[in-house]
Amino acid sequence: MKIFKTTLTLFLAASTLTLNAKSLSIEPTVCVSDATSYTDQRPAAEKRLFRSEAVEQVIKQMQQRLKNPKLAWMFSNCFPNTLDTTVHFSKDSGGRPDTFVYTGDIHAMWLRDSGAQVWPYVQLANQDEHLKEMVAGVINRQFACINIDPFANAFNMEAIPGGGEWKSDMTDMKDELHERKWEIDSLCYPIRLAYEYWKVTGDASVFDEAWLQAVQNILKTFRDQQRKGDKGSYRFMRRTERQFDTMSNDGWGAPVKPVGLIASAFRPSDDATVFLFLVPSNFFAVNVLRKAAEILTSVNKRANLALQCTSLADEVEQALKEYAVYDHPKYGKMYAYEVDGFGNHLLMDDANVPSLLSMAYLGLTDVNDPIYQNTRRFVWSEDNPYFFRGKAGEGIGGPHIGHDMPWPMSIMMRAFTSQDDAEIKQCVKMLMDTDAGTGFMHESFHKDNADNFTRAWFAWQNTLFGELIIKLVNDGKTDLLNSIE
Repeated sequence: MKIFKTTLTLFLAASTLTLNAKSLSIEPTVCVSDATSYTDQRPAAEKRLFRSEAVEQVIKQMQQRLKNPKLAWMFSNCFPNTLDTTVHFSKDSGGRPDTFVYTGDIHAMWLRDSGAQVWPYVQLANQDEHLKEMVAGVINRQFACINIDPFANAFNMEAIPGGGEWKSDMTDMKDELHERKWEIDSLCYPIRLAYEYWKVTGDASVFDEAWLQAVQNILKTFRDQQRKGDKGSYRFMRRTERQFDTMSNDGWGAPVKPVGLIASAFRPSDDATVFLFLVPSNFFAVNVLRKAAEILTSVNKRANLALQCTSLADEVEQALKEYAVYDHPKYGKMYAYEVDGFGNHLLMDDANVPSLLSMAYLGLTDVNDPIYQNTRRFVWSEDNPYFFRGKAGEGIGGPHIGHDMPWPMSIMMRAFTSQDDAEIKQCVKMLMDTDAGTGFMHESFHKDNADNFTRAWFAWQNTLFGELIIKLVNDGKTDLLNSIE
């Protein structure tokens, strides 16, 4: 188990609470109900898309533990937001779970976002069969999406005849696709989720023929985008005024030297890469390929397919050692954000996960790795061109929104990967102070005025905030949280 893997196995000690709902003895909740200025911002119960009793019990427990009324209020709004507003659960004609998850205000399912949105609920799956089925449905849907098109990042709930919003993009669009931006992490998040679900629940039913087909499509796509001998089979152009919404060089992107790394046309922000070897996403690929190999060996008994995964992981890992590290004159050896194999390095970080900052959170590197720590110092500094500090707060942003707009997600990643209580407290306080009074996280906020923000409904950031607060409680930092004024 990696050091910063978040868990929801709340309160294991005998003197604390447990997630076994049958044994709970819940005291009357006072934190939110007594704070009259903090009105519940969740949809009315009858309008919530999905209910989990286990999640409701966690909310009650956390309300008791969190003495700061605003923090308790924000947690209660944010943690269930994915379930309340984005989860569309059903079963197919054969009774198999099928779950489509909106990203929020955009009614499409991103492989990345959906995998991250339901991630914090996996640890509760054994205590809520309905929740367990819902997560299995997300995994089933994700594998089905990969098998429709492994290059796509976002999908429609069902095929839209003639295509949807981005049907005019110059790439191989299909009616089932919302968008077809090739991003390595789109194929990583489904494996991360499925592996964790299997480890927690022991349920291997999701690793069926669709899974085996998805693994083969993932391997084929990764190899294709190593671009050995040619440019690969993916190209993309869009008629747009936004530079980062399309690819250069007639849709192929910047040239790369085939050194074993995997090209990613776009970043997790859905912005085009400058140098196509996106470093944190290549680390992510190594991580999930090894997880896939373990599943294939233990569950499917497919030794040859497992070997293909580990061999590719070994190749990419070796290439990362040779090409991803830059010797910075101020910070020492650190990871570049993007490279091209020719010796060029892009020194920055973007808020979207996987990012350089988030690598310890995802378990892609040890938090104490000196290269990671040097990188961490760089990305949270004004030497990172997308780090912004102002009167309202500070954090990492990116070209997706632009200048002076840090993302709460980056502040959360700083807290997730911190070993310093003062730093953690500063991060949580900043997240509380930049909600613009809404009780929710946003995509980004202006560094000098948090009332100027983007995306009022962004479920991933909301649920991630809840995940962070639970992790801190599990890490014994309840008193730290309660000391926030």
